[in-house]
Amino acid sequence: MAEKPKLLSGGNPQIPKGYGEAPIQAYLDAVPGWKQGVCRNIDRLVSATLPNVMKAVKWNSPMYGMVQDHYFLSFHCFDRYVKVAFHNGTMLDPLPPGESKQPTVRYLNIHENDEFDERQLIRWLEQASTFPGEKM
Repeated sequence: MAEKPKLLSGGNPQIPKGYGEAPIQAYLDAVPGWKQGVCRNIDRLVSATLPNVMKAVKWNSPMYGMVQDHYFLSFHCFDRYVKVAFHNGTMLDPLPPGESKQPTVRYLNIHENDEFDERQLIRWLEQASTFPGEKM
């Protein structure tokens, strides 16, 4: 049996860098507690909205883009929330609510028991997928 991934601060799984569905599923399988449902839901919405999306895990975060190594979305687990990062989020309409020190990034933080607007997330995904992704 494979060893379970180490959980970093905030319960974020430490997953080796990799491309495709397998490292994403390893990440999702390792996310603890209520955050797992949130992360699985985000992945489900991305996959359903953008069937040709490219997936990777880098820096212990799932990454999504339309071109390999250019990503428009990622997320990361923290103690009290899952931080969804739109890498060209300042181009989205309306803007995601969370500001960043990085000039083009915007965040959506999802806390336990939050009922976030899935329709708005889908609209952001559709928009973000048309912008050049950030090279990472």
